[in-house]
Amino acid sequence: MTTTFWLTAAVLIALALAFVLFPLFFHKSTRKSVGDQRSQNLQAYRSRLEELEAEYAAGSLEQDDYQQLKDELEGSLLDDVSTAPTHSAAQRDRRTSAVAVVLGSIVVVPVAVILLYQEWGAMDQVEQYRTMTAMATEEGDRVAQMNRLTDELRQKLEASPDNPDGWAMLGRSYMRVERYPDAAWAFERLAQQVPDRAAQAVAWGLSAQALFFDSKGQLTDAVERAIEQARSRDPDEVNALGLLGIHAYSQEQYQQAIDYWERIVTVAPDHPQLASIRQGIDEAYRQLGQDNPATAQSSGPGVTVRVALADQLANDVPADTTLFVFARKTGADNAMPVAIARLTAADLPLELRLDDRHAMGPMTRISEVGEVQVTARLSPSGNAVPQPGDWQGEAEAVIAVTAEASEPASIVIDHQLGE
Repeated sequence: MTTTFWLTAAVLIALALAFVLFPLFFHKSTRKSVGDQRSQNLQAYRSRLEELEAEYAAGSLEQDDYQQLKDELEGSLLDDVSTAPTHSAAQRDRRTSAVAVVLGSIVVVPVAVILLYQEWGAMDQVEQYRTMTAMATEEGDRVAQMNRLTDELRQKLEASPDNPDGWAMLGRSYMRVERYPDAAWAFERLAQQVPDRAAQAVAWGLSAQALFFDSKGQLTDAVERAIEQARSRDPDEVNALGLLGIHAYSQEQYQQAIDYWERIVTVAPDHPQLASIRQGIDEAYRQLGQDNPATAQSSGPGVTVRVALADQLANDVPADTTLFVFARKTGADNAMPVAIARLTAADLPLELRLDDRHAMGPMTRISEVGEVQVTARLSPSGNAVPQPGDWQGEAEAVIAVTAEASEPASIVIDHQLGE
């Protein structure tokens, strides 16, 4: 791209200079014009002199008149001859000046263009645009390839349907490319291929989830039918319980949402989204104006922190900005947190106990480490992964994990993450 740009710029500069150079080197010669004028003057002089001599020989002119007219004619010729060289010298001076200007322009114009473009140009933005376009094209190609592969897999499964793993993969693939009705259909076919009722319940729960996404979070007849199919096989199917909890919360039926979500915590303590489910339960209790009984008491070893927002940021952070408070094992900055809580900026300032209730999973528990680093981050995007523009604060020192109550460690969210 850079090479093409500068080549194009060089061509345009050359064209601009051509408008100056062409008249200078390809105009009619001034010297030739002067020579033509002198030749015409000399021819006119000779013709007029012949006329005077003919009149004098015929006796039409007296000697004095003839001599006077001849002198005047010779004087006129001398005037023409003497002025011609001066005119030519002036033209040569102007030509020399023009050549100097053009030669200077050939050097100055390209250098000025390069320097000014480097100062005020937007090549970096052009490169950014090209990169973004390439990424979008690559993403489009990836989606197109994924669609083609899923269609091929579908054809093969329809020809030979006795392949539960294949139907499960097809459904997940459709979910990734957001073809939710197709995903729901694939999960229903999966339910027909597995003999175990618990596995059938999971397949119908996944089908309900796909239809829920397709309806933009509405509990349509199709979604309700899939949920009923799932719960008729397993009343505690977690995908169905999760959707029912979300719907109840959206209808401001907070206690019903709590019941559904708490059931997930009971039957699936190793659920990968357990931290988010617990946070949803806490939020539902807050909507009811109550404290979550489970969080009112400690569930073993943990740490207590007090989180606040710096005064200078109070007007910069919207109240609905997602707040993450998480603890990591010391010396493991990129490791999965051993505890994480999700709240909002409206909850600040707050005091929070991080313990095994906030574990990301059964393999990462705060009770199994001796000390942790605790960070609080406000994320406008709601993404737990750090993003430019997030506001963050950290505890000044590592915090010991204890089962006893201790003075809360202070965390102030006081800086914004850069690129």
